[in-house]
Amino acid sequence: MSKHRPNRLAETLKEEISQLIRVELKDPRIGFVTLTSVDVADDLSHAKVYVSVLGTEEEGKLSLEALNRAAGFVRSEIGKRVRLRHVPSIVFKNDPSIQHGAHIAKLLHDVGVSDDTSKEESHE
Repeated sequence: MSKHRPNRLAETLKEEISQLIRVELKDPRIGFVTLTSVDVADDLSHAKVYVSVLGTEEEGKLSLEALNRAAGFVRSEIGKRVRLRHVPSIVFKNDPSIQHGAHIAKLLHDVGVSDDTSKEESHE
């Protein structure tokens, strides 16, 4: 089966779900959430929505739990907005890639700072 349709649906879902989270969901447990990607199964029956949450690990867990509780509402709203015969079931998953990237950048910055100071000390 061609991957074009699942990829197109994934992009559409990403746009619509991000709009729903930004405008419609008023749950105070949902913090600053960024949708990183959406994976749609080949049969279009399931969608995994990967999100990154800014904040502590506890805030991330609360946001993810609130999003998964709102998955039914999100699915019904998608059904109203996007013309589909069957709306895929939606599951929200944590995507730690942004936090991992920030950690790597911090480590590289720390190494760069210590290298610069050791070079200055050796030249004196």
